[in-house]
Amino acid sequence: MPDVFVNYRTGDEESAATMIARELSRRFGSERIFFASNSIDAGRRFPVELVRAVEGCEALLAVIGPRWAEVPGADGRPALEAEHDWTRREIQTALDRGVLVIPVLVGKTTRIDRLVLPDDLLELADCQYRRFDHRNAESDLTALGDTLARLLPALGSADGDGHEATERAEAKSRERSARDTGHTRMRTRDVEQRVRGGIGNLNGDLSGTFVNEPQGPVNTGRGHQYNAPHFEGDNTGVQFTAGDNSGTVHQRFERERRRSDDGR
Repeated sequence: MPDVFVNYRTGDEESAATMIARELSRRFGSERIFFASNSIDAGRRFPVELVRAVEGCEALLAVIGPRWAEVPGADGRPALEAEHDWTRREIQTALDRGVLVIPVLVGKTTRIDRLVLPDDLLELADCQYRRFDHRNAESDLTALGDTLARLLPALGSADGDGHEATERAEAKSRERSARDTGHTRMRTRDVEQRVRGGIGNLNGDLSGTFVNEPQGPVNTGRGHQYNAPHFEGDNTGVQFTAGDNSGTVHQRFERERRRSDDGR
């Protein structure tokens, strides 16, 4: 039985579905990929083959382009509205079986509109999708194949591009690690810069305001604190510090202290 069923609507992006089926067949083997126009032999009863394939697959790719919900049926109404529509029945069968269903949004299709879905397909709008764009066909096909190889062990074992896929996965892991490390360094550097050059608040027992200078903060007692190498005052008042031990402020404090000592 095929592992992957490629579901598409005639009149909406058959070319994209064909490219997807061809690439997956090359990578994993044609016997593992079901694509109606290639997988059903002449003379076979296609209703029976379609049901058998979708009931036995491990994943269904629903290829959805801009006209997917608009293509008319025999009665002129959107084919999607008809219960016997095969595209609809295949997806419904897969959803009912709990099969992995991956919508593949083609071109300018940006989302699946729940308003156009019949009730039995509403779950399709909740399935995480992948994208395919003809302009990025090679990279999009590679990414889709990598996803299937990762999610389905049987496909991973049969992956003809297994070595390359492993290298791509490791490269992505390194990129994520480098990006996370870079973000951590930026956050750390930002905090350090704020601590060195910013103004902050000390709460709790060290209540008050400090002004941080390149020499580093000096915190003593309560009240407003201004950072510098030297300070005078007690632990309950307002402390003013400025200059170094040979500066004018320090000398003024020394003269006032000596006068006070001489007067006693």
